[in-house]
Amino acid sequence: MRIGYFLSCEEYTPAQLIEQARKAQDAGFKSLWISDHFHPWNDEQGQSPFVWSIIGALSQVVSIPVTTAVTCPIMRIHPAITAQAAATSAVLHDGRFVLGVGTGEALNEHILGDRWPFADERLEMLEEAVEVMRELWRGDFVTHHGKHYTVDQARIYTLPAKPPKVYVSAFGPKALEVAARIGDGYVSTMPDGDLVRRFRDMGGGDKPVQGGFKGCWAPTEDQGVETAHRLWANSGVPGELSQVLPSPRHFEQASQLVTPEMTRESVVCGPDPAGHAQQLQAFEKAGFDEVYIANMGSHYEELIDMYRREFL
Repeated sequence: MRIGYFLSCEEYTPAQLIEQARKAQDAGFKSLWISDHFHPWNDEQGQSPFVWSIIGALSQVVSIPVTTAVTCPIMRIHPAITAQAAATSAVLHDGRFVLGVGTGEALNEHILGDRWPFADERLEMLEEAVEVMRELWRGDFVTHHGKHYTVDQARIYTLPAKPPKVYVSAFGPKALEVAARIGDGYVSTMPDGDLVRRFRDMGGGDKPVQGGFKGCWAPTEDQGVETAHRLWANSGVPGELSQVLPSPRHFEQASQLVTPEMTRESVVCGPDPAGHAQQLQAFEKAGFDEVYIANMGSHYEELIDMYRREFL
């Protein structure tokens, strides 16, 4: 199982993201994930740079693969524009760029005032969006009049030698079926072997499966819990709230349901590598080919150094 590093655009400045990427590559991480948000989950996280600018900058400082985890190409940015951005990113990264996609969250996608569709409709939109992008990556002029998207005589001129791979994030059975059918790979943040088996049985076969989790390096476990809870209590918000809440303020309100002890139980906190080993083993046992670790808080250099010593 390959170990990669996860860049959280919600929490770090562009300069910090570039610094982390460089240090991660130097430490021996094999690849990078990067999140794509318009808003952070809460004001305490405090950042949200434009992911495509960061991906371009990364091409100048690292040579390891980069995957978006994940981009939503259905509302905030039209799939034709996402297709152009992904093609340019693949050129800049010499073909080492992967477009990870999903059906998104209202937090980021509602900002233009469009109605937030139900889950099944978003999944339908995602499938058509991927179809549009792949048409454009063939290099011909494209005119498309679909149920959700229109493209009028558009052509992408700057193209990589091979079209970008598209990995699809999915959790429910309908989404898993779509991911297995249209995806070049699968993305999940849960070390759930049943999801991996269902993806493979539904047609995913031996396509790559990527997973990821967050940890919080700190001098003590208690300090780590405090930091993780202050910055990322939203990770414990239950059910479908993460898909439907429209603003960081709403996540701050919903996060009041999450206690510090819940954070302690769900996030690996502190300086001990044992908890990270358990998480890595859980993903490996579940059948993941790659797993990505993100840091919460200011001690990302210490977390990267710990992985250099213990795991890489």
